[in-house]
Amino acid sequence: MKVLAIDVGGTSVKILVTGQKEPRKFPSGKGMDPKTMVQQVKKLAADWQYDVVSIGIPAPFLLGHMIFDPHNLAPGWIGFDFKSAFGCPVKIMNDAAMQALGSYKRGKMIFLGLGTGLGAALVVDGVAESREFAHLPFKKKTYEDYVGRRALEKFGKQRWRKNVEEIVTGIIDSVKPHDFVIGGGNAKKLKKLPKGCRLGNNANAFIGGFRLWNSEEIFGGRGEAVRARKPLRKKGRTK
Repeated sequence: MKVLAIDVGGTSVKILVTGQKEPRKFPSGKGMDPKTMVQQVKKLAADWQYDVVSIGIPAPFLLGHMIFDPHNLAPGWIGFDFKSAFGCPVKIMNDAAMQALGSYKRGKMIFLGLGTGLGAALVVDGVAESREFAHLPFKKKTYEDYVGRRALEKFGKQRWRKNVEEIVTGIIDSVKPHDFVIGGGNAKKLKKLPKGCRLGNNANAFIGGFRLWNSEEIFGGRGEAVRARKPLRKKGRTK
């Protein structure tokens, strides 16, 4: 079964199909609605063969359903019939959760995506679930106001890097994960990673999209959860 994985971001949409090595992309932004996205994806992937589609969308999910439109895109995403639009089975999930699923190795992992906004996800024993950290209160505003793209432009790299380290350190102290992955387009702007973190790769979003069709979905809590049929970590106890 060939999977077309679509990573929808605030500045671009990236796609990759099973068996291909080079992703393709086109610009997104405030004017991007789901109908336009589907049209451009189908045009860009016209010479690719695929049976099913996975879509990572920068929006909050609850029980497997999108509950708000993406903050950095045009409205109209909630309730959109992606299956009819693509003409094949489609699974959608939060974009950070999809990249987290593709980045996962073991135990309890936190993923933080530094991009146009701020994406976050938690993976525990192979179950990926999005976490809406972006608009939670932090200092005088929200997390995203201090580490999103606009914060990078406002504060400059040095101050932005300090904000990232402060937020990540606070999360690690509170949650105490086995693994912490920092990804997203702006992760490469960090001179060094906070202690206990490893650098993610945007290509992991495609791996997550492929894994999504080799898994069974378990919904619960806030956001969608995906448990892999096969263990994604090595055997043995997690310390």
